[in-house]
Amino acid sequence: MKQIKKSRVWKVLRNCLFLILAVFVIWVIFSNIMTAYEQKQYEPIGEVVEVDDRDMHIYTKGDGTDTIVLLSGIGTAAPALDFEPLINEMSKNNKVVVVEPFGYGWSDITKKERTVENIVEEIRVAIKKSNIKGPYILMPHSISGIYSMYFANTYPDEVKGIIGIDPTLPQALEYFGEDAPTMPKYLKYLAPTGFARLALYINPDGFLPIADEGTYSKKNLKMTKAISAWKGYNKNVVAEANEIKENIDKIVDMKFPTNVPVLFFTTKEEKVTEDGKNNVTFYKTQLTGSPASKVVVLEGHHYLHWTRYKKMTEEINEFTNFISVN
Repeated sequence: MKQIKKSRVWKVLRNCLFLILAVFVIWVIFSNIMTAYEQKQYEPIGEVVEVDDRDMHIYTKGDGTDTIVLLSGIGTAAPALDFEPLINEMSKNNKVVVVEPFGYGWSDITKKERTVENIVEEIRVAIKKSNIKGPYILMPHSISGIYSMYFANTYPDEVKGIIGIDPTLPQALEYFGEDAPTMPKYLKYLAPTGFARLALYINPDGFLPIADEGTYSKKNLKMTKAISAWKGYNKNVVAEANEIKENIDKIVDMKFPTNVPVLFFTTKEEKVTEDGKNNVTFYKTQLTGSPASKVVVLEGHHYLHWTRYKKMTEEINEFTNFISVN
C-alpha cells in the first residue's frame, strides 16, 4: 500500500515538473518570436555603423556649433530613447549625439571584455564612422563618468568640455568609503529566457522613466518596453557592472585635465555622511581650473534628465556659450 502511494506521489510530481518545463519552453519560444517581431517593427531611429564586426547604433539631432555626446548609465536599456526630452531641448542650440554601446538599445552584443579601454575605443570608432567631427563635449550619466574620465585623459585633443549627469568618477569610492557594486551573473539569462519580458508584463512602469505624462511620446515608451525585453541585463551589461572595480582601479589617479571646463549636475542630498560628505562636496573636488566649471544642484531622481531637462539645458547653453567665447 505504501509503495502504491509513493508511486502515485512520484507520478504527480513528475507530471507537475513536465508541465512546468513545457510552460517554460513555450514561454521562451513565444518571447523570442515576439522579440523577432518587435525588432522588425521598431527599427533603429538613428544610424547603424560597424565596429569590430558588430553593429553599433548612434543617434544624432541638431546642427549647433558644439557637439555634445551623451553617454548613458549602466542598465539603461535604450539610451537614445531615455535621453529624448533632453535631446529635444539641447538640439535647439547644439548638435547632440547619443552613442549606444554594445549591449544597449539597437546595438549588438559583443564578445569583447567591458574594459574602459574597449568601451571608449568603441565609442570613438562609432563617432568617427558617423563623420561627426570633434572636439566634443562629453556628457556622461552615472557610470559613463568613468569612461569620460579615461577619454578626456587619453585623447585630450578630442574633448573640449565635460557635462556630467550625476556621473560616477574614479575617486568616489574612496571618498565615500564604499565598495564597487557588482551584479549577479545569472541576470544575463533574463532576456534570452524571456524572464525580462515576463517582468515587463508584470510591472511595465518599472522599466519606464519616472516623468510627467506627455514628457515621453507613446511610441517612445512602447519602444522602450520592447527593447527592455530584448536587452534587459544582458551579458554585456552584467559584465560591465562586474568590471567597475577594475576599471576604476585603472584610472583612480586621473582627474579631468585642468584646462577642460566641467559642469556637474547632481541631486539635492538630504543624507550626508557623519563627517559631512555628500555629492556636492565630492564634485567640488573634481572641478577644474576653468572659470566655467561648477556644480549645479537640482531636486530629482538620479536620472535627472527625466524631469529636469529644461533647467539643465539652460545651464548647458550658458556653459557652451562661455566655451565658445573663450
